[in-house]
Amino acid sequence: MKKRIRQAVSLALATTMVLSLAACGGGSSEPTTAASADSGSGTPETTAEPAAAEGLTVNTTDPITLTFSWWGGDARHEATQNAVKKFMEKYPNIKVENQFAAWSGWEDKMSASFATGTAPDVNQINWNWITSFSSDGSAFYDLNKVSDILDLSQFSESSLADCTVAGELQGVPISLTGRIFYWNKTTFEKAGLETPKSLADLMAAGPVFQEKLGEEYYPIALGEYDRMILMVFYLESKYGKPWVENNQLQYSQEEIEDGLEFIQSLEDNHVTNTIKGIAGDGADSLDKNPKWMDGRYAGIFEWDSSASKFEGALNDGEEFVVGEEFEDMGDANGGYAKVSMCFAISETTEHPAECAALINFLLNEEEGADIMGIERGIPCSKAGLKVCEDKGLLSDKVAEANAKVLAYVGFPLDPKFEAAALKNSDGTYYDVMAGLSYEDYDVEEAAELLIEGIEDVLNK
Repeated sequence: MKKRIRQAVSLALATTMVLSLAACGGGSSEPTTAASADSGSGTPETTAEPAAAEGLTVNTTDPITLTFSWWGGDARHEATQNAVKKFMEKYPNIKVENQFAAWSGWEDKMSASFATGTAPDVNQINWNWITSFSSDGSAFYDLNKVSDILDLSQFSESSLADCTVAGELQGVPISLTGRIFYWNKTTFEKAGLETPKSLADLMAAGPVFQEKLGEEYYPIALGEYDRMILMVFYLESKYGKPWVENNQLQYSQEEIEDGLEFIQSLEDNHVTNTIKGIAGDGADSLDKNPKWMDGRYAGIFEWDSSASKFEGALNDGEEFVVGEEFEDMGDANGGYAKVSMCFAISETTEHPAECAALINFLLNEEEGADIMGIERGIPCSKAGLKVCEDKGLLSDKVAEANAKVLAYVGFPLDPKFEAAALKNSDGTYYDVMAGLSYEDYDVEEAAELLIEGIEDVLNK
């Protein structure tokens, strides 16, 4: 079968803060994530005993230079650089050289640096990079060894376990994240509807939008990767089992066809535009799409931490609200939360103690956490979260969305779900979802290709 790749664009605040604190490590309840689920998920192995702290101390006299890398947007760059300046004021003998850019091309660049042992001393990493680049613990320094400097007690055991390989802590979690619906309430009101509280509401809204507002209006816009994640939510909700467990896909050809038929039904019922239609809008991303900005696309299914970005992109007069997780997709709570990103120290660093001091300053110390704010999501660090609460730094909508996600989702995430061969714009997810939308593949062919691509990644 010829593979054709298409590239297209892709509660009250107080209550939400309490829920976020409990989920990220400050309360008695824990979300069922990859580390806490009993069923297993192919997550990093955690059976080995963690290493004891090595009794290292931070050098405060001799000149030391550290390199520090991250990706992100302008607001993250500015906040992080300002926090690094404060760190260097605290440790005048330590110079930190920053390396940062936008996401595009960043993973390939970092992959090469990890493979060649030339990575910066401290790195912002995606959670799945632990599996991709350091499944044997060779790329990242065991942070248990610097626990006298980096206060790991600020983080929940489950979130640390998510970042552990054979007892070696490969990164410290910055935040937890998951997907949720956001709505443009103004557009739904124009259609005479409330924002959807269920899948049934969403499906019913499509024809109403088409009739009352016109062909260019849709209740939601879904790119290829959005569709893949939503399909997994749907299938896990309906069938009550994780997408991947013990490095094996848990869904049959027939079940995956069911999921793809659900995704196709969203187009058929005018709930979302086609991939061709979204690509034709000419935007690099949905937040930059004019149809999102003016309300013709009235919904998205996005990471909780993306609320501010999408709200800020709307034209004046458009009201942006956080939605609900849909409970009518099945008897189970489908979907997952994950460690969104970590700070990690390269195994090759000559200054692990000073690297640990930098990470601790950014995440746990008041001065650093104040400047960093929520540029990387709701902090997992209890100390960092308290600083954000006390300083009024939490975005109401980001906190609300984060709390709703972490209180609802019930399945582990396999770290290979985000493998580049699957989630990149030339990967399996994009090929399958675009091919289905363009009618290059029927449901059976799309399911076969999806299974083939996933099993290829799982078997490597």
